[in-house]
Formats: sequence, C-alpha cells, structure tokens
Amino acid sequence: MRILMVAPQPFFQPRGTPFSVLGRLHALSELGHSVDLVTYHVGQDVQIPNVAIHRTPAIPFVRNVKIGPSLAKIPMDLALFLKTILLLRKKKYDVLHTHEEAGFMGILLKKWFKIPHIYDMHSSLPQQLHNFEFTKSKLIHGVFDFLENSTLKSAEGVITICPELYKYVEHLAVARNHVLIENVVDYASLFSEKNGHNSNFSFSDSGWAAKIKILYVGTFEPYQGIDLLIDGAQKVMDGFPNAHFIMVGGKPKQVDHYERKVGQKQLSDYFTFTGSVSPNYAERFVEFCDVLLSPRISGNNTPLKIYSYLRSGKPIVATRLITHTQVLSDSVAVLTEANAESFAGGILRILEDLDLKSRIVNNAQQLAASEYSYRIYVKKIQKLLDNINIPDN
Repeated sequence: MRILMVAPQPFFQPRGTPFSVLGRLHALSELGHSVDLVTYHVGQDVQIPNVAIHRTPAIPFVRNVKIGPSLAKIPMDLALFLKTILLLRKKKYDVLHTHEEAGFMGILLKKWFKIPHIYDMHSSLPQQLHNFEFTKSKLIHGVFDFLENSTLKSAEGVITICPELYKYVEHLAVARNHVLIENVVDYASLFSEKNGHNSNFSFSDSGWAAKIKILYVGTFEPYQGIDLLIDGAQKVMDGFPNAHFIMVGGKPKQVDHYERKVGQKQLSDYFTFTGSVSPNYAERFVEFCDVLLSPRISGNNTPLKIYSYLRSGKPIVATRLITHTQVLSDSVAVLTEANAESFAGGILRILEDLDLKSRIVNNAQQLAASEYSYRIYVKKIQKLLDNINIPDN
C-alpha cells in the first residue's frame, strides 16, 4: 500500500509518541508498504527503507516542542495540515494514517480526498487537557470531546496503545476496526551508535563492580515521579550503602534541578545523572544495571520502557498505578504505593530477597515472549490494514 502518515510530533526525538511512530514506520516498511511521513520541522532524520520524511516549513522561534498540549503546536499543526493537503493533491495514496491530534484533520481529509483513514490514538486528547492542566475552559474541553468522538466514528481503523485506552474507546462504542497494539518494539535495535546524543559515562570504570546499580531511564517530566525516587533514596542507602542510582534522561535544566535536589539531601555521591542519550545507548544502561525503576505518579498509558524491561532479565520496581498494572502484576514486578517510603521499600525488597528477584525476572521474560513480541505487533498491524476497504484507483 501507499500510505500517507501524519505525525504532529518532533520526529525523531527520544520520547513516547515519536518512538511509537518509529515502530509503526519500521513495521510497515518490513511488510512492504511505502510510507510518506509528514511531520514537524523539528527532529532528527531517520533512515528507513520505503519511508520518505516530509517536514513542514520552520515556524519562526520554535526549536523545541514540549510534551503535552501547548500553544506552539497551533501554528505547527496548521502548517502540518497544509503540507498534508499538498501531498494528497500531488500523489495518490491508499490510506491516510494519522497520530494524535492529526486525527482531527482526518475527519475532513478522508472526505475531501476519498481516502480511508486510520487513527493512531496514543491518548485521549480531552484527558490530556485535564492531565496537563492546559485549560479549565469547559468550551474547549467540549470541543475536544466532540472532535475525538467524530474522529473515532469516521475512521476506518483505530489503533490504541494500552489496555486502559482500549477500554475507554470500547466504552464509547463508536469505533470500527479497533485494535490494541502495544508499543513492544525493541527501539534500541533500530538505531546505530552514531544516532543521537550520548554521554561521557564510563561503563568500564572498575569502581562500578562493588556497587548495586539502580537505573531510572526516561524523561524528567513531573508525572514520571523523579521526586518520589529521590525522596526515598536515603532509606535505600541506609540498608545498602553500596547502592548507586543512575539517572538517564532529562533536559539540561531538569537535570540541573534534580542534581541540586540530590545535593541538598547530601546524596550526590550516590547519584549519577547522564542527561538525554540515544535509544541504543539507553539500552546499554539497562544491560549494565541491576534494578530497573518506573516511579510514575500519574497517567494511564503504559511507559514504553516497560516492555523492554520485561525482556531484560532485570527486576522491575514500579508504582501500583493503572499506568503500570495494565501490563505489570506482582508476579512480574515489585509494585509499590506511589510514595517515597513505599517505593524505597520496594527497592529494598528486591535487594534483600534473591528468590523473589529470580522469580519475577523469569515470569517477566515469559510474559514478554508470550504476549508482547514484535511478531505479534507486526501481525496486528497487517490485520488492521487487511480489514480496510481500499477504493479502486
């Protein structure tokens, strides 16, 4: 098929939705489909067979796109809409595949150009307005509710990325050809060493051998629970003075903020901050460390890293929230309450109970192989496409 994909994201940057878009592109390429991706002017080019990236013109003074809703996205999405129309007028496509708020564009574009529309739903956008406290306007929330429902009703196919979101869409009872496709792709394998930014971290330093290496990798946004992790660190150090927290990710200002917080608690010797790194480099830290953390304090979507954590052969400590429990259970991870004391206690359980550690690691790898394999991921995408009626050219 000839597919026009529209992603209102900085592609590529190492964060949630761009990772998901990357996985879709690789799977579609492997299946033999040809994809033109329309995306923002911001982001790193990625080479994928059968995929061409078309960027919008640069918006003056916009060099970064923050996570979540923002006013900066309004002119960027307008440019994206116009760029998409130009491509649809220039070339003939079999399918329009939109992500996030580009799904709203799909309502019109499928009618104007008589093209089937797939909506890749990474979250409920009305819920995002609430979660990110973007606005309290009932009118704006009502408009987004209307647009979301209209998108789901009109699309010939709908993808949701986690069980909770799948349940939400099923409850609305308006979507056709609705498929749950979790982001199980091994994203690190899609990059070469030269891609992205890496730190000066020394994996070969002999001092690491005597330390218990505890890893957090991801963005440093407030919902990730970095404060919770740091606030509980002293309890971990009291039990295991040779423990060391390695914090991978974060923008420079965010890293500076948390380095100061760690310093104020006199724990600087027990923390290492690397800043943002490339996906394949982040995977080296997963292989290097002894315990993997996900201290999220809010949200419904499953963190992408959870699927690679399940495969890793390392024990997972995560908060007992729906963002985790829709995939994780007590049989594959240590789940804790979303507070500093409980989370630190979960880390200590792993360090103290080797039988528990062995049991959950084995169960996690079995779960990853049976439920969250790349083979299943690709099959679901092809099945979705097979169920779409492509009009004759």
